[in-house]
This record gives sequence, structure tokens and C-alpha cells, in this order.
Amino acid sequence: MKARLKVCRGAPGEDRRYEHYEVPFEQGQTVLDALRWIRVHRDATLAIRFSCINANACKECMIRVDGKTVYACTTRLAEREMTLEPLPNKIHLRDLVTEIAPPDERLSSASGDE
Repeated sequence: MKARLKVCRGAPGEDRRYEHYEVPFEQGQTVLDALRWIRVHRDATLAIRFSCINANACKECMIRVDGKTVYACTTRLAEREMTLEPLPNKIHLRDLVTEIAPPDERLSSASGDE
């Protein structure tokens, strides 16, 4: 059994494109499991963000799946095509990674504190 992921790729200033991946499907797997599988077995350049796989503890793996904002670590993989995209309301960094730190918590070299 296979699941198919249509993953948005690209960085700011580049044309965004979708790449298609087939991943092994087992009941109970999450979208994050599939993304990690892709990084290990198919494409190590795929940019994703996660800190843990403890079900919604870190909130870093938030992405859009089929048009809905979800946590990749708690969203179940389906035996069909799923479309994965970065969050639309955040600064896009690359592939599925967006800026998640609030502006007042980001380090900035422009602050003069060097």
C-alpha cells in the first residue's frame, strides 16, 4: 500500500512547484512520519520543521494539508493523494518551513546588540 504526497517546494524569490512522492502506507502513520521517510529515503533536501514527535507538544510541524492548517505529527496519513503546503499567513522560508517565532522573539543583527 502507498500514500501519495504532493509537496509544495521552493524558497522566496523562486517559482514554487509541486513534487510528488509515494511513500509506504501503514495504518496509524502520520504525515510527519511520511515526511521524515521522504527525507531519509528519497530527498534529503526537503525542508521540514519539527522538534519532537510527541503529538502536538512543540507546535513546530504546523503545515497545510489539503487546504486545512494542521499539525503534521497528529494528522493521519491517508492512502490517497494529499497536498502539503506551507502556512499561508507566515513568512515562507523554504519548502514547508515558515517563520514560527513571534517578531519580538527573533534575533536580529539590526538591533545593535552585537
